[in-house]
Amino acid sequence: MTSVVSVIVIVMVLASAVARTQDPGVVRLSERTERTLPTLEDAQRMFYSGRYEDATATTSSLCAADDLEACELRTSSLHFQIRRAMGESADRNRAWTMCAACPDLLSTFVAETDRARALARARVQANPKDEAALFLLGKIDLNYVWLQLGTLRRKTGWDQYWEGRASLDQVLERNPSHLRARVARAWIDYIVGTEMPRGTRWVLGGGNKKKGLRVVREAASSDGEFFERAEATFALWDMQVRERELVEAVVTARQLARDFPDNRELTRFLHAQQESKSGDGR
Repeated sequence: MTSVVSVIVIVMVLASAVARTQDPGVVRLSERTERTLPTLEDAQRMFYSGRYEDATATTSSLCAADDLEACELRTSSLHFQIRRAMGESADRNRAWTMCAACPDLLSTFVAETDRARALARARVQANPKDEAALFLLGKIDLNYVWLQLGTLRRKTGWDQYWEGRASLDQVLERNPSHLRARVARAWIDYIVGTEMPRGTRWVLGGGNKKKGLRVVREAASSDGEFFERAEATFALWDMQVRERELVEAVVTARQLARDFPDNRELTRFLHAQQESKSGDGR
């Protein structure tokens, strides 16, 4: 009799468990929990919307789980946080001194960059044909270079520059249509061709502003995944602004604003250009 009662109890417990799994409320709670977990796509949309702090926070757990693409985005987000915090002052030393948050951000950036580079190198060493890891190694290197040379105006990061350049060249040699590698490599051509003295350009392997612009224009109009095309289009907009191609830059910014309406930099740029146009018409 005792065994019969035990069987009945077990059956009732199992039936209750099955009923709970079929309960719409329980299912909805499970779905909500899954949806609230951060994803790389969430972080990418935050980044391109100019929400760099949120992108940095969202990539924290992803990068900790050795998601190398998330680690690359995390270093980019930290760089852009520093760049925004320092402002647009031409005196970068003073901008750094006045930036209370920047030292801690830089320490985090360097630590995250070192960890991401080590992870990428380990993947490449384990599998030299790992195209994604090789590209991300080069991109992470360049994030460090552009922070040091561009944002901070410090002449350091040459080891990262050469490793990044060589990594991207290897990727493009194997896969000339790699969209993100084309854009990253175009930035090297553009920056070296515009920001470096003529003698230094030769030492750095050469640069070509026209080639950089051409490649980025082609990349921005190429087929590709949504965020890959977004990266290419933002690069095009940045270069157009640098070249004072403002009519073209407005067209590009409007295209980006349709996809990322919360991006304040785009909004300010378009508003400023509209104000300038209105002023010229008076």
